[in-house]
Amino acid sequence: MNAWIRQIHRWLSIAFTMGVISYIVAMQWGQPAVWVGLLALVPLILLSISGLYLFALPYGSRARRQKVVVSNGERQERAR
Repeated sequence: MNAWIRQIHRWLSIAFTMGVISYIVAMQWGQPAVWVGLLALVPLILLSISGLYLFALPYGSRARRQKVVVSNGERQERAR
């Protein structure tokens, strides 16, 4: 699943870049329509969500690695 989210994040970055370029081109012809600005805003929101997930991913996996299941089923912190 993480590889899938990374791939989506990469494609969203391409979509965001294309949206910004289209907005810049539209600005050269005068005041662009609102929907042209949304072409960059929608991928940016999705890019932020996936980026925050990818940023937090190493911290979550590190916390999971520090927990060890003892034979009686109780969790115990691993000493470093």
